[in-house]
Amino acid sequence: MWKRTPLAILNLIHDRRKFITSLGGVGFAVLLMFLFTGFMNALYDSQLQLLNQLNGEIVMINRLKSNMFVPIAFARRRLYQARAYEGVEDAYPIYISDANWKNPETRKTRPVRVLAFNLGDPVLLMPEVLAHLEALKLPNTAIIDTKARPEVGPTQVGIETELAERQIRIVGTYSLGTDFASGNGNLIMSDLNFLRYFANRGPEEEERSFATADVGLIKVRPGTDIDRLVGVLQQNIPNDVLILPRDGPSGFVARERAYWQENTNIGFVFTLLTAMGFVVGIILVYQILYTDVADHWAEYATLKAMGYKNSFLFGIVMQEAAVLSLLGFIPGFLVAALLYTLAGTATGLLFEMTLQRIFALYGLTFVMCLISGAIAVRKVQSTDPAEVFG
Repeated sequence: MWKRTPLAILNLIHDRRKFITSLGGVGFAVLLMFLFTGFMNALYDSQLQLLNQLNGEIVMINRLKSNMFVPIAFARRRLYQARAYEGVEDAYPIYISDANWKNPETRKTRPVRVLAFNLGDPVLLMPEVLAHLEALKLPNTAIIDTKARPEVGPTQVGIETELAERQIRIVGTYSLGTDFASGNGNLIMSDLNFLRYFANRGPEEEERSFATADVGLIKVRPGTDIDRLVGVLQQNIPNDVLILPRDGPSGFVARERAYWQENTNIGFVFTLLTAMGFVVGIILVYQILYTDVADHWAEYATLKAMGYKNSFLFGIVMQEAAVLSLLGFIPGFLVAALLYTLAGTATGLLFEMTLQRIFALYGLTFVMCLISGAIAVRKVQSTDPAEVFG
């Protein structure tokens, strides 16, 4: 095989301009697939990034919640009940609410999501959050996500504006990102400040108190069988709450991802677009390889007249396809990585270029080029030397 490789490479690079154009065509198809799968995964991954930061192995929510951010609270006493069971180290309530944030520059209001917890509970171990716990003890203070959408306005320390028609001062920043439920960004504050803003929201909105919580986080003692403990809690705590391990195939994170996959058309739309990019790539690479075969028709016919079999000629074209898949993948990947960074900055969504996704898309690119090569090589196999030299 390695003796045949130089011939395939020479066929590709003998015309440098056409070779570069060929790489551009493959790279364009790769870029399309990266962008479509990137946006799909960004929308799903962004929904889970907050969950993955929570310091607990078991999650408790109201049983009626279809996803974490549906505004349905549960009785906080369920967390006190959970603390009584062997293996439970502690249980922390988390409070979540939407509120209108006033852009301090344009004075326009935008919806944001507010997260709150007792500052003495290790709910979020993000260094940026831990660094501002003392400042968050002050009244009417919060820290803001630096990845909030531009509509929120500046996200610097010291900003003073309005949240839920009440004065708010930003005493710190952290970096998380937006998602479907967070509106334009996230704020974090103490549970006491949460009550200041949301205890009395008016006759049309639910008043909040420490009697209820939106999410319960259960910390498990080291060495405890989490699945067994979940089963014990499910059997003994009233069934008005849903108790799940945070991680694992049947865990809360997997449940959240499944909800957004099954209840939105995002997956179907972007999978369809990725498939279209794959088909476009097949067409582009086919045109590239077919043109190359047509340009060297006489040479291929000569090889057949010399006694070389169709399998030898098939191998040359397929090697060209493999070389194109590798060399064309590189520029497509590099441009996609740049666009991922720009898109993440502009939207606040989580665009991750993981090794698993890189290898998966290269596999698609390789298959795409092989399919194109298999179609293009038919011209070589049907060539009759007598017709060429007749």
